[in-house]
Amino acid sequence: MFAARTLIPGRRVGTRAQSEARPTRDRQRRRSRHMATTPDQIVARSTLTPYQIMAIGITICLNGLDGFDVLSISFAAPGIAAEWGINRAALGFVLAVELMGMAAGAIMLGGITDKKGRRPMILGCLVVMSAGMLLATTATGVTTLSIWRLLTGLGIGGMLAATNAAAAEHSNDKNRNLAVSLMAIGYPIGAVLGGSVAAWLLQYYDWRAVFWFGGGVSLLFIPIVWFRLPETVAFLCQRQPNNALDRVNRTLERMGHAKADALPPPRKEEFKGATSDLFSPALYRTTLIVTLAYFTHIATFYFILKWVPKIVVDMGFEASSAAGVLVWANVGGAIGGAVLGFLSRRYPVRLLTIAVLLISFAMVSVFGSGQSTLTGLALIAATAGFFTNAGVVGLYALFAEAFPTHVRASGTGFAIGIGRGGASLSPIIAGFLFEGGFGLQGVAIVMASGAVIAAAALAFLKTRSEHGTT
Repeated sequence: MFAARTLIPGRRVGTRAQSEARPTRDRQRRRSRHMATTPDQIVARSTLTPYQIMAIGITICLNGLDGFDVLSISFAAPGIAAEWGINRAALGFVLAVELMGMAAGAIMLGGITDKKGRRPMILGCLVVMSAGMLLATTATGVTTLSIWRLLTGLGIGGMLAATNAAAAEHSNDKNRNLAVSLMAIGYPIGAVLGGSVAAWLLQYYDWRAVFWFGGGVSLLFIPIVWFRLPETVAFLCQRQPNNALDRVNRTLERMGHAKADALPPPRKEEFKGATSDLFSPALYRTTLIVTLAYFTHIATFYFILKWVPKIVVDMGFEASSAAGVLVWANVGGAIGGAVLGFLSRRYPVRLLTIAVLLISFAMVSVFGSGQSTLTGLALIAATAGFFTNAGVVGLYALFAEAFPTHVRASGTGFAIGIGRGGASLSPIIAGFLFEGGFGLQGVAIVMASGAVIAAAALAFLKTRSEHGTT
């Protein structure tokens, strides 16, 4: 009546039916755990797929477009000054007005990005940027050029907040800092590639050709984003707009993941005002620290980017050579950002950022000592670019890490927006220092001090990962 059983020392004995039931229960538990996983958690915990890599690649290209658009005025500055006969103080204002637009755009449009979505904001900003670049070719004086550069800056400001959030949310947890870092180095890559084209254009055409090129490339990205960059799964799970589940499943299917049966229950914070949440008891300290750090360091960063062409021309070199030196500064910046991104997979990004900020101060000060040859200028500019842009890349990664999803674009936009105040002041302050009789060395030391202040601020920052949250 009873099945024969063989007793083996050290092994628990059970019936055959019990032994067969255990794997079934294990499969059920695994299936239950899978069903409990939300769509955004699937993206965050799974291996990156080619579709996700493509989406991150598009954000890199978009930031590269920003890099060229921002620096286009620097490439054009010597020609503008020569044609219109404006002094350094007036030129400093022209260089700064776009940064003012970026500040306003990042603050105003970052919150809208968290409410309406990353994809529609990117598309809208591309339209605005294209219009501003193309209309700049019609400018006949400082006033009209400033208006069109302000418009371009508004588009770029909104784009920066949206692409930072999109890169972070299309990635998984393991590679998020790397994805954001690579997105950020799109900026110097765009400046390098665009700067090479600008240097060639300036040999044959006037400064307007730089804006024609930038506006045309901006237009080309509109269909690319429309067809190839979906809304992020994290945003759709947070805000849950109409047809959110269908949109999530289409994106999951393209990524190669299983479809979801339902969206996670909405949490109350998704329906608050995103910008006001930045100053809640849980986030105000983070908001103030990263904003101060970005404000001060970006002033250092833009001193190099905005004044290199004019400084090189004043040393007696051709405008095309000046553009070449600026290209090398951005080559160094691209390499520095990539190195920091890969190091952030192993070491805390906050500590890495503090280190490169301190070295930035030293290298920008060295740049101020001047060089007698074009090769020497290019080398020092590349080294300064390496560390200053690595600092910017580290700050972008900290934005994505420090702010939760429902305020990620708002937090990034606020920090960038206020920080661009530092950027807009940078060329103005440097211009007045030059006009006031300061030499290059003195101006460089003053402007480099922003990186030291940023490093000191980050010493007091605690990221979400350091708190044990994600």
